Amino acid sequence: MIRSVILGSGSALPRQAVSNAELTARVDTSDEWIVERTGIRNRYIAAEDETTVSLATDAAHRALEAAGIGADTIDLIVLATATPDQTFPASATQVQHRLGVTRGAAFDVAAVCSGFLYALATADSFLRTGMATRALVVGAETFSRILDWEDRTTCVLFGDGAGALVLGAQDVVEDGPGILATRLHADGAHNQLLYVDGGVSTTGTVGKLRMKGREVFRHAVVNLAEVLGEVLDDAGVAVDEIDWVVPHQANARILDATARKLGLPADKVIVTVDRHANTSAASVPLAYDTAVRDGRIKPGDLVMLEAMGGGFTWGASLLRA
Repeated sequence: MIRSVILGSGSALPRQAVSNAELTARVDTSDEWIVERTGIRNRYIAAEDETTVSLATDAAHRALEAAGIGADTIDLIVLATATPDQTFPASATQVQHRLGVTRGAAFDVAAVCSGFLYALATADSFLRTGMATRALVVGAETFSRILDWEDRTTCVLFGDGAGALVLGAQDVVEDGPGILATRLHADGAHNQLLYVDGGVSTTGTVGKLRMKGREVFRHAVVNLAEVLGEVLDDAGVAVDEIDWVVPHQANARILDATARKLGLPADKVIVTVDRHANTSAASVPLAYDTAVRDGRIKPGDLVMLEAMGGGFTWGASLLRA
């Protein structure tokens, strides 16, 4: 039996940090309004020379360095993004080239804020079935490119960034590290609650992000609580055994409400939304790497990853670090 084990993590942020106070110079809003409703105090915005591919590559380099392995050992790259550098080819192939990887497969996954969970599950399947032995899983976004800066209810919520995990296929060891269980879901009936109003085959334009925040909030709390319960049942693990929950960093209110619904203490939830805002597919690996590097997540800890995004798509994955 093979299990996918995390060998290292890394993350990357654009050079420019933008505080709420700085944002008020271009948007009709206030620091108090943003913090009260979202918990966000800061976000990072990519410059013209910073792209999804460049951020993804930087995060990948740091993950490989943390794993202590060379890029030439990677035979699978799965990149989750809703903001690729080009319509095609896949941004993952550009990351592959920049890392100097010349073998294996590289492709993108599009599931918006749940994208990293979808990418992680895909890579896990490749490793467990023997189709790959070492995988690089990346979530990277430049959401600032698709924001409507005239819509103060959405533009204040998002930022840019990237996070990456290196996975290795290893024999299963009881109580050893690795991905233990994953569940993914989708429901396309709710497309109009969170979407971009453009597309190659419909308008020929990129479009801008549109969201009905109150409705998304309601669905998120219910869906995330349910999928977390499913994963715990699959793994045979009780809620109080979890050391850390690393959620998609959408909104502090969603994080609090989901934790309360599950009976999880707030001090077990990794929160970085105040620093990074919502970085879509990048938010889970970015938060994970932040918690590893500051010493909160330690080897042997049981960690639950979860996310929900446009589609709707949602999912969760339980792993032992």
